[in-house]
Amino acid sequence: MNLRAQGSITQWKDEQGFGFITPDSGGKQVFVHVTAFIDRSKRPAQDDRVFYESGVDDNGRPQAYNVTFVENAASRQKRRSRRFSLTLVLIAAAFLATLAGMYYFGKLPTIFLIPYVLFSSLAFITYARDKRAAVKDRWRTEENTLHLMALLGGWPGALIAQRLFRHKSSKLSFQVIFWITVIANCCLFAWLLSLYWQKYGSNSIL
Repeated sequence: MNLRAQGSITQWKDEQGFGFITPDSGGKQVFVHVTAFIDRSKRPAQDDRVFYESGVDDNGRPQAYNVTFVENAASRQKRRSRRFSLTLVLIAAAFLATLAGMYYFGKLPTIFLIPYVLFSSLAFITYARDKRAAVKDRWRTEENTLHLMALLGGWPGALIAQRLFRHKSSKLSFQVIFWITVIANCCLFAWLLSLYWQKYGSNSIL
């Protein structure tokens, strides 16, 4: 078995599950079977860039083994973006789950829970509608309205909607103000809840 080489799939017959790799270093094409790919989650296709180990089959013909796809910069960036978006969605979901748990165990009064449920739902719906409006070039929701909903407790729903619908998530100026509203809301929530606990006790529910 030779050292790992790099090349491109220049022929691929998907139904038969095999094709040929043209080495970057030149020379004859190398036969490759679908079972030689380490990552089976992605189906090989013509023009895919690959790394492979070069060997020979039982008849002495060049054949590729232990084949992996070459991931370009755009693919890496897209994968990192998806992971980041998933992390933010989990943070928002965890925050809402924490509120629900605190309420269930008698640590959070109803008056503190209602704004998050109400405005998160409203923000999610508003983002969805604004995304459709952007696609169809219709009347848009003002950004100040979106920020106000986030400040009033709708930021978890807004955050989930941003990442789910890919809306407003890449506009830096919007994101800066959005995260300011998130921090402000969380600080206000913590301050008001501490005052409530001091006055009524942590086991009181309205």
